[in-house]
Amino acid sequence: MKTLALVSVIALALGMAPAAIAQDAPQRTVITAAKMVDVVTGKVTEYPAIFTENGRITSIADARTVRWGADVQHIDLSGKTLLPGLIDMHVHLDSSPTYGGYNNLQFTDRFWSFVAASNARAMLEAGFTTVRNVGSEGYNDVALKQAIGEGWAVGPRIVPAAHALGATGGHCDQTYLPPSFAAKSPAVGDGPTELRQKVREQRKYGAEVIKVCATGGVFSRNTEPGQQQLSEEELRAIADEAHQWGLRVAAHAHGAAGIKAAIRAGIDTIEHASLVDDEGIRLAAERKQPVWFSMDIFNTDYTQAEGAKNGVMEDNLRKDREVAQIQRDNFRKAHRAGVKMVFGSDAGVMPHATAGGQFKVMVDYGMTPLEAIRAATLNAAEALGKAQEVGAIAPGRYADIIAVDGDPLADVRELENVDAVVQGGVRIR
Repeated sequence: MKTLALVSVIALALGMAPAAIAQDAPQRTVITAAKMVDVVTGKVTEYPAIFTENGRITSIADARTVRWGADVQHIDLSGKTLLPGLIDMHVHLDSSPTYGGYNNLQFTDRFWSFVAASNARAMLEAGFTTVRNVGSEGYNDVALKQAIGEGWAVGPRIVPAAHALGATGGHCDQTYLPPSFAAKSPAVGDGPTELRQKVREQRKYGAEVIKVCATGGVFSRNTEPGQQQLSEEELRAIADEAHQWGLRVAAHAHGAAGIKAAIRAGIDTIEHASLVDDEGIRLAAERKQPVWFSMDIFNTDYTQAEGAKNGVMEDNLRKDREVAQIQRDNFRKAHRAGVKMVFGSDAGVMPHATAGGQFKVMVDYGMTPLEAIRAATLNAAEALGKAQEVGAIAPGRYADIIAVDGDPLADVRELENVDAVVQGGVRIR
C-alpha cells in the first residue's frame, strides 16, 4: 500500500490520470462515509459502504455491519456526505473567460488544447465527473477525451460535440474577422442537405452529440440572441440525421422563435432558452419525446463583473445584460410549468472551477436543493442517454462519487466546495 501511495503521488504530480496507474491500483474498492444522498428516492442513507469493482459499483451495504478483506482498498470519507458525481451539460473546455473579445487571437491554435486540459482538471476537482462539451475548435474536446482515456491527462468523462453546426454568418460561424481572412467555421452549412453532411462529418471525427446554433448569441459579433438563424426544416434535417446515427442534438437557442422551431424539429436539449415565451414552454412541457432545457443562469454575474477587464466588447456585455434577468425569470416559469431541466453552466464564459455556484441560483429561482441536484445527476444522465452509467450511486453505474462536509439538501451551497472526488473507484488527489 505504501508503494501504491508513492506511485499515485508521483503519477498525479506528473499530471497522469488514474488510468495511467490502473495496472498498479486495486480493482476492488469500498467507499465509506457518514451519509449518502440517494438522488432516486431523495432519501439519505447513514453509514453507507459502497463496493466497487473495475470502476463500477457492485453493491451498497451498511458500513457498521459489513466486512471486507485486505484485498479491498478502503476510501474512508468519515464525517462526510456522498452524492453522485455531478454532470455539467454545457461546457466549453477549450475556452477561458480571461481572454475576451480579440484577446484570444494572440495565441497559436494549439494553445487552447492545453487550456482545455487545465480546465478539465479544474472541473473534475470541482465535483463534475462527467461533462458535455458543446462545441470546440480543432476537435480539442475529442482529443482531450482520448488523452484522458489513455492516461495522459486528468479530467471528467467527456461527451464531445466537436465543431458546432450553424448558418453562414451566424453565432457558430467565425464572426470577428474581416473578409480578407475568409474565415469560416468548419461545420457551418446552409440548407438541409449541407447540414446533414456536417452532422456526418462531426460524427466521423469523434462527436458523440451534435451542437447546433439555432439563434444568434451573446458573445458572437453581428448577431442578436433573439434572431432565428436556421429554419425549422434545417433543424429537422440535423435532428433526423443525428438520430439516425444514434446521436442526440443540443440547440443553442436564445430567441423564442428559434426555441419553438428546435422543439418542433425534434431537438433533444435547448441550450440557454433565455427568451422563451409561454408557447415555447408549453411545447417543451407537452412534447412526447422528452426535451430538456439547459439554462445557464449563473455566469452573467462573472461576465458583468470581470468581462470588460478581460476584453469583452461592450456590445457583448450589452446583450448579456439584456437577457440575464429575463433568462432567470423564464427559468422559474419553465420549472413551474414542468419542463424537464438539466444543469448547464456554460463554463468557459466564467471560470470552470466555479461551475458549482449555479446550484444556489437554481434554488433562488424556484428549485428545491434536491431538484437542483437531480438536474446535475439523474436528469442529466437521462438527457445524455447514459442513465445506466452515471447520475446515481447505484449498482452497475460508474463509481463516480463526490463528498461534502455538510448537508446539501439543506444548503445546496455545499456543492460549491466539494471535499473529495472519486472517479471510477479511484480517489482524485
